[in-house]
Amino acid sequence: MTPASSSLPVPARALAIGAHPDDIEFGAGATLAGWAAAGCEVSFVVCTDGSKGTWDPSADLAALVATRQTEARAAAAALGATGEVVFLGVVDGELENDRPTRSALARVMRELRPDVLLGHDPWKRYRLHPDHRAAGFLTCDALVAARDPHFFAEHALAHHRPSALLLFEADEPDHAEPVTVAGVEAKIAALESHRSQYESTMFITADPDAAATEQDRFRAEVRAGVAEAGRWAGLDLAERFRLMPTDR
Repeated sequence: MTPASSSLPVPARALAIGAHPDDIEFGAGATLAGWAAAGCEVSFVVCTDGSKGTWDPSADLAALVATRQTEARAAAAALGATGEVVFLGVVDGELENDRPTRSALARVMRELRPDVLLGHDPWKRYRLHPDHRAAGFLTCDALVAARDPHFFAEHALAHHRPSALLLFEADEPDHAEPVTVAGVEAKIAALESHRSQYESTMFITADPDAAATEQDRFRAEVRAGVAEAGRWAGLDLAERFRLMPTDR
């Protein structure tokens, strides 16, 4: 399927929601970098604490959680984001689309009032990780709650409806956002801010003899991904999304 639309107007405010630290950067990093460079206030919500993000069975998980928060803030800065970085703090692997978490996420939407909301596609077929599914449904359901005044009236905040919802990792993408070389390099820099994830997510080992080659391979994979999305969209470079209406 070729894209039905491309290139939203640069929003004044964008809010991206990821299951884990680094998910947003993988899914929409170059787009967010481009918007930030054009003056958009970009904010992040990270739903889980990232405490399962290591292959070391003896890891200090409290230290890992702290590290991953530091890395997430550094990644947001690498993208040029000037908004908030919010951590919901749900235990990694235990995220659920329950009322308390929907309320927390709807509250953030009402407080930050984004024009564009970004999140995981919860309908992606054959998705293995439960947190990605849950984060996607939470994003969609919290948007409905945030936009309608009688959901979570206890917030005592004005309701808010984003003008667009972009789902990354889309099962059936229908929208492309053009990105620049500078945006792609910012995406790579943001991903590489997550040093705790080099081995488990980027497959960059601690072996100094192999690490440089593996890092070059990872960077090439990211660049190839946006180039392939660009070909799909008839653009030089792009990221793919499902564009969802926010009024249904």
